[in-house]
Amino acid sequence: MKAIRRFTVRTVLPEQLQPLHELALNLRWSWHPETRDLFRSVDPEVWAATGEDPVRLLGEVPAARLAALAVDRRFLRRLGDLADDLRDYLTGPRWYQTQLETGATPPPAAIAYFSPEYGIAATLPQYSGGLGILAGDHLKAASDLGVPIIGVGLFYRHGYFRQSLSRDGWQQERYPLLDPDELAVSLLREADGSPCRVDLALPGGRTLAAHIWKAQVGRVPLLLLDSDIEANSPAERDVTDRLYGGGSEHRLLQEMLLGIGGVRAVRAYCRRTGHPAPEVFHTNEGHAGFLGVERIRELVADPAAGLDFAAALESVRAGTLFTTHTPVPAGIDRFDRDLVARHFGGDAALPGVPVESVLGLGAETWRGGDPKLFNMAAMGLRLAQRANGVSTLHGEVSRSMFNGLWPGFDPAEVPITSVTNGVHAATWIDPAVIRLGAAEIGADRAEEAMTTGETKRWTGLERIGNAEIWDLRRSLRAQLVDEARRRLRTSWRQRGAGEAELGWVSSVLDPDVLTIGFARRVPSYKRLTLMLRDPDRLRALLLHPTRPVQIVVAGKAHPADDGGKRLIQQMVAFADDPAVRHRIVFLPDYDMAMAQHLYPGCDVWLNNPLRPLEACGTSGMKAALNGCLNLSVLDGWWDEWFDGQNGWAIPTADEGGGVLDPDSSEAERRDDIEAAALYDLIEEQVAGRFYDRGADGLPHRWIAMVRHTLVTLGPKVLAGRMVREYVERLYTPAALAQRELAAELPPRAEGSAGTAAERPEAAGRVTAARELAVWKAKVREGWSAVRVEHVEADCPAEAQELGSSLSLRVQVALGALEPGDVEVQVVSGRVDETDGISEVSVLALKPVGGPDLDGRTRYEGSLELCRTGPFGYTVRVLPAHPRLASPAEMGLVALPAESTGMDAGLLR
Repeated sequence: MKAIRRFTVRTVLPEQLQPLHELALNLRWSWHPETRDLFRSVDPEVWAATGEDPVRLLGEVPAARLAALAVDRRFLRRLGDLADDLRDYLTGPRWYQTQLETGATPPPAAIAYFSPEYGIAATLPQYSGGLGILAGDHLKAASDLGVPIIGVGLFYRHGYFRQSLSRDGWQQERYPLLDPDELAVSLLREADGSPCRVDLALPGGRTLAAHIWKAQVGRVPLLLLDSDIEANSPAERDVTDRLYGGGSEHRLLQEMLLGIGGVRAVRAYCRRTGHPAPEVFHTNEGHAGFLGVERIRELVADPAAGLDFAAALESVRAGTLFTTHTPVPAGIDRFDRDLVARHFGGDAALPGVPVESVLGLGAETWRGGDPKLFNMAAMGLRLAQRANGVSTLHGEVSRSMFNGLWPGFDPAEVPITSVTNGVHAATWIDPAVIRLGAAEIGADRAEEAMTTGETKRWTGLERIGNAEIWDLRRSLRAQLVDEARRRLRTSWRQRGAGEAELGWVSSVLDPDVLTIGFARRVPSYKRLTLMLRDPDRLRALLLHPTRPVQIVVAGKAHPADDGGKRLIQQMVAFADDPAVRHRIVFLPDYDMAMAQHLYPGCDVWLNNPLRPLEACGTSGMKAALNGCLNLSVLDGWWDEWFDGQNGWAIPTADEGGGVLDPDSSEAERRDDIEAAALYDLIEEQVAGRFYDRGADGLPHRWIAMVRHTLVTLGPKVLAGRMVREYVERLYTPAALAQRELAAELPPRAEGSAGTAAERPEAAGRVTAARELAVWKAKVREGWSAVRVEHVEADCPAEAQELGSSLSLRVQVALGALEPGDVEVQVVSGRVDETDGISEVSVLALKPVGGPDLDGRTRYEGSLELCRTGPFGYTVRVLPAHPRLASPAEMGLVALPAESTGMDAGLLR
């Protein structure tokens, strides 16, 4: 019989225990061991039964136990101390507050951070994989550093799916309903107690409404929009049903609610709480890109701002950061142009935002683009003055992938930088590892090192003895073995096995055997089954008589990805073989709770994607923080920080494997070569070093690698280091640019240059944003007349001596533009057989005199020949303005014998 209504009956806590609610509703408990220990002590059995969830614990613990705790002096002292500690954490100055006091440029008063998913804790399942875990770690690190971030996302009533296996190993999905009353969230309310609500206009006079749930992540509020409310029709109620579910229109509505509704939720939160309004908006991937469209609407509608669409676009761009996480075009959301037009036109239009302007933001105007599609990444880049990839290599890949938005520029000049991802140490380091480090360097220093990432090395850890490290590693491995057996037994019961069939599970894995971990999402490029290329050789590794290997595998395929599900089925079929099932296991339902056992318990973390398709790959970072060594293709972060002593690099058969047809003979050959290299590494180097024991029974060379990994990689892989980089390199410059564009310019003196179109005082106050928009419009309109007409040098000989120089004279036609509107550059460097220039140097030439009778301006300069070998140069003209963040920002360049304008740049 099915209930017609569901609700939660809450336990009433005695007054003395009320601080437990405060501790439970702040998700800091998820990375604060002392608070978790307190909740465990409330009732260990209920704590375990509720999945270590404080909110559910307090709802299910017996009243008699609560009454006993209310008079337990020792417990009450612990409770009071932890409540005080949380209040100190929330209110005391931290790293960011020192920046406010000492920084030359004040950092932003607040930053709004938008992401479609967040991995904060397993008990709040609003994530699917690495993107969400990264977003969660970003918020946690921001909280630890005191960075005033407001997180924005969607509240999915069914979250992402829970995974199980059928008897034949096929992935099964189920979507348990999440009850907000059983989660660490609270409804944002108006002063009268009614829920805060945001509304979006939809075609046909419909409305999409949402309430706002707030999860408190330490110091950081996370706002989650929920469309499952009575004000909506059934179709609109389902908009936030599942993460990455539904068809194209469903996804578009989710992304509109995240972007447009998210900005409105931020405004409501700041209005209700007095939180400073964000100066910077950071979109984590393109899913939230419509936030820029909403902010343009706000500025156009604000009489005090007095901005039209073009000026509002400049103001919005200045304060927006776009982070891309995908290294392949197929990973970008693209919608039918007509579908977007229907949702931003007619009665659904945003006032002051023409539908054609919205469509232009996402247009694929580059060669090979599809004019019928709306590209969310293109919109994200056009709406953000700053953009970044998530590792150094991914930055290079992104500059090449999005080069079409900046034709005429080399990929190296595309204005996309990189900030290598990091992971939140307190979340992912096992408490035993923390205790070992704290014993040597002190608890305060250990916490500071994990939080800030300021030091280049974790000095002091070198003093930890080999025996201590080895005992720790063995203990963590044993914990993983116990957890794997428990999960494997549960999985087989779900697959239909009876208890009598499962006696073998108690001997699965061995706490003294070299343990390799492989766990991640299961798209084809991550190559879950590469280890199965030669099954006989893998069996030989697993069953080696003196140097055996055991492997723990986990991962989820997207529900619509049958190819990924077949890969899982192949892996499960191999692991089910009675001959090897004690040495290799597949654990279903990979989530944060499983990961927190996997990373510490493995000796080696395996990663074998197609290079360069792994944008970053943070799972290996989490493993490294626990003294696990990486065995990986040189991709993502590993390409950046592998040093030969912190693990092993799997050789790759080609540099562009990701572009091969996966069914081609070339792809088959590549996988065969790389799988063979993987087997060789495991057999000859990894296992050899692990089992190479000294007279005392310790693998000293292995332990040296573990210690080196902790000392040198530890500080690099921290989310604290990552967030500091975002603040210093991107957030603060963005805030400064936004402030400058919002500033009002003084009126020009009477009789000074400048037409009414250039200085539209009559239309309202003149801000820097308005002036920049007018200047850009002038440059775009006049760019077709800009030409490099003549270049000459005073050294015509083919061979030149090192240290000599060329005196260059260049004639440039500027049309209606002035010399101050452009910069004329000499681009020089080493040349290849096709005359392509590399190792580039740029020299700005200076105008000499005014325009000649033909309207041409002469530029001159001296080019020093500072390198030997083949050398070449060219000349180009670029727009120049002090408020451009990059010379390539407008996407306009004029080269000799041609004039290059970029349609895609017309919106910049």
